Amino acid sequence: MPGRLLLVEDEDELAEFIAQGLREEGFDVQRVKDGLLAQRVALASPWDLIILDWWLPGQDGLALLQNLRATDRTTPVLFLTARDAVEERVRGLRAGADDYLCKPFAFDELLARVEGIVRRKSLAPRTEWRFEDMVYDVASNVVWRADCPLNLTSREQALLLFMLQHAGEALSRTVLYEQVWHEQYYEESNTLEVHVMELRRKLEAHGPRVIHTVRGHGYRLGDRTPSG
Repeated sequence: MPGRLLLVEDEDELAEFIAQGLREEGFDVQRVKDGLLAQRVALASPWDLIILDWWLPGQDGLALLQNLRATDRTTPVLFLTARDAVEERVRGLRAGADDYLCKPFAFDELLARVEGIVRRKSLAPRTEWRFEDMVYDVASNVVWRADCPLNLTSREQALLLFMLQHAGEALSRTVLYEQVWHEQYYEESNTLEVHVMELRRKLEAHGPRVIHTVRGHGYRLGDRTPSG
């Protein structure tokens, strides 16, 4: 069950305590202390949960959450803050937080809440895949890049969706043929290359290259596997 967590907390000692405890439980934790940077990091790659403080330099947690929810409706957010008034908890939840825990707190309770949110997320059907400025809305079967809808063929959509599901991984031609075409790969075939070329053309009309060639192997969405 452990997954990727983004911890947005500006107090160094507290952040280290939380991050170390969660890492010992198997979670991959990346910590950011600035609200503006946290927004960019949150939208750059998928997260299983964002743990968010309210008081932050650059941009407070409530504004960050509101901006995040304007484009990302699915990533769970847990507010972890000293702001414990009922009206503030209500504001946080209404802004889009999935849970709210007040400081000071017991680590065991934080861990239980994190585990519960990540477990529920893993059981829920995925309706949206995101990578940097790309969004694949599974429900409507529409792909967006830089807020522009892309006119992709069904095969291009299937190819991009598989890459989104494995962002940062080097995918061999054999795997792509088997998983997207459901066929055996033959070296003399250039079907994959043609589809990648066309998909790149449509994506790069709205931004820099994101599908990279892995020489002698296949392709990768993104420069490398996102790290925590």
